[in-house]
Amino acid sequence: MAGNGGVARRCACRRSYVAFRETSFLDRRKTRTNLRNVSMIPLFKRPLFYPRWRLLSGSNRILSMDAREKSKSLILESSKHKRVPIFVMTPVDTFCIDSSGSPRIRKIKALTISLKALKLAGVYGIAVEIGGHNKDIYYRDKNGFSNDDYLTLGVDQLPLFYGRTALQCYEDFMLSFVNKFDSYIGSVIEEISVGLGPSGELRYPAHPHGDGRWKFPGIGEFQCYDKYMMEDLKMAACKEGKPQWGDRGPQNAGCYNSLPPGVPFFEDGQESFLSDYGRFFLEWYSGKLICHADAILAKAVNVLKKYQQNKQTPVILVAKIGGIYWWYQTISHPAELTAGYYNTALRDGYDPVASVLSRHGAALHIS
Repeated sequence: MAGNGGVARRCACRRSYVAFRETSFLDRRKTRTNLRNVSMIPLFKRPLFYPRWRLLSGSNRILSMDAREKSKSLILESSKHKRVPIFVMTPVDTFCIDSSGSPRIRKIKALTISLKALKLAGVYGIAVEIGGHNKDIYYRDKNGFSNDDYLTLGVDQLPLFYGRTALQCYEDFMLSFVNKFDSYIGSVIEEISVGLGPSGELRYPAHPHGDGRWKFPGIGEFQCYDKYMMEDLKMAACKEGKPQWGDRGPQNAGCYNSLPPGVPFFEDGQESFLSDYGRFFLEWYSGKLICHADAILAKAVNVLKKYQQNKQTPVILVAKIGGIYWWYQTISHPAELTAGYYNTALRDGYDPVASVLSRHGAALHIS
């Protein structure tokens, strides 16, 4: 009896086990069919071997697509402050200048609708192109071609930007940078390079390689023919007692791809860089660059003062100059002169630059 009973119990257990497997198989078929309309994502967020009753009951039940979308929106809402802000560029003809010289919005109704749509899409802000109506805020060569890599030095002290000068715009950018990254400066951010010209370098864009005007090893061209630089040149010439020197830049300085031999201004002659006019022009041309560096670095030091005075985590201030090395073996160093470095075989043009950087505690980076 005991033995039979034992066998009977084992058979009963086996039948129960077989029945359980059949039931589980049917459940899996139903589940597989229902999965077409539900999400399995919540299941993958839990350990692999959870009791079956916990997966199908309480807060662990499989979520419907509606519930999934609601939870997704909650996640996005809670992480808005962590995402990268997205900006959209506005069309170049969005704004114009009316007859009175004031800015005006074109198609304001269409713009309003577009801005509302961008806001609903989660766009943080818009970017607006400036300077399109006043090309003279950029450098210009003798043929009238402009270079928009950097604002001309002639607007440093002129309130052309809605009452602000270019120097004030640069300072506002520095203040915005410091306010945004205050907690990182001195720890994550250990070095700050202050942009002083094209590609961040203290120089004129005398060798524009992006539009085909210049090719290495051309000497480049002087970049002083916008109206603001020419007005400054005229004032400097009048102070010198030579108003005729302020009418234009050197007329015998070749072009972008000229080579020093055969270019009178860069040779040893009466109308060369060694003449009285040549010295006057090059001192003015390079002097504007040095004054610009002095003004920008003074503002940078003022903005970053508290970080530089921190002895534990001081911030290093850096300024870059361009490595204009070609034609260095000639007497005039023409490629350096057009870039704004009054450095020749007879004159050290980098000492004044180094003095300005030293005065503001900035390190020199030759790029």
